Amino acid sequence: MRKLTKPGRLEKDDLVATVSPCNGWAGDPDIKWKYELGVSRLQDIDLRVVAAPNSMRGSEYLAKNPKARAEDIMWAFENKEVRAIIANVGGNDSIKIIPYIEPKLIADNPKIVIGYSDVMNLHLLCYHSGLSTFYGDNLLTTIADQTGWHEYSKKSFVKTLFDPSPIGMIEPSNDWTFESSDHIAVSKMRHYYPNDGYKIIQGSGRTSGRLIGGHTGIIELEGTPIELKAEDYDGAILFVEDIPEFFNEEGVRVYFEYLGQKGILQRINGVIIGKNNENADFSQQARIIRQIVTDKYSCAIPIIYGLNFGHSSPICVLPYGALAELDCEKKTFSIMESGVI
Repeated sequence: MRKLTKPGRLEKDDLVATVSPCNGWAGDPDIKWKYELGVSRLQDIDLRVVAAPNSMRGSEYLAKNPKARAEDIMWAFENKEVRAIIANVGGNDSIKIIPYIEPKLIADNPKIVIGYSDVMNLHLLCYHSGLSTFYGDNLLTTIADQTGWHEYSKKSFVKTLFDPSPIGMIEPSNDWTFESSDHIAVSKMRHYYPNDGYKIIQGSGRTSGRLIGGHTGIIELEGTPIELKAEDYDGAILFVEDIPEFFNEEGVRVYFEYLGQKGILQRINGVIIGKNNENADFSQQARIIRQIVTDKYSCAIPIIYGLNFGHSSPICVLPYGALAELDCEKKTFSIMESGVI
């Protein structure tokens, strides 16, 4: 796995730029209220916020103009006053912006980049540029949730991005929701339910490695400039999550077969899996994972399910390249170093 540069930490009154690398919903008239709510919550933790020049031009314009989305990313990296870049929301076509972004701008201007889901493609571009970024909050879906910025998510955001000391143990949240986020109905509140913690799918003892991963769409990136090679996974803790449509039994089978066929299972030190965003258990998917990883490829690596990251809520923030540890006996997950300097 390549060596990554950690960005500088956030401090009071720092400027953060909001961008729309995936979907332009934040600028749509019936959703803009939610963007403004998210901005107010960032201001509540003493951050200043600026929208990138094209980011609020609406979903119709941005869907047709990936170059404009890419220009926002480059503007945010070049702007010396901007200390962090936060994605407004995910989507499904951020791969279109990658050819328009100059990787040297990223390498020469290291700063915080945070988001999840389709923002993964931007994270992987930053990875190839040598920058550690953060698989975590999108503005609309977590920070601006009508129910409130969940304290678990907010605490992880602040700890990871403001504090240069080791992040430490990531406890499971006390509650969680699988209900979808509503970007239009102001009064639509998601209900939260008791969380049953982490589950060991396989493995024993402790293992450590550096974090890399995203959602299952990572397997579709072969032949692109942001494709991960097998050696990028050497000694890593792989994190993976997705929406239920892609994280059903067949989706899990395809993903873990890919890891085996590419020799990645033999290179990684462990896997953490984010909670599947639906009201169902993960037992059938777990059975399929064991059949592939243990029975077919004879890999005894620890695999833990149920971590709070990705499409369910609340979520923790995962820094790419940070050293992490799994303990199967204690059912714990820890990040052993800081995400920022």
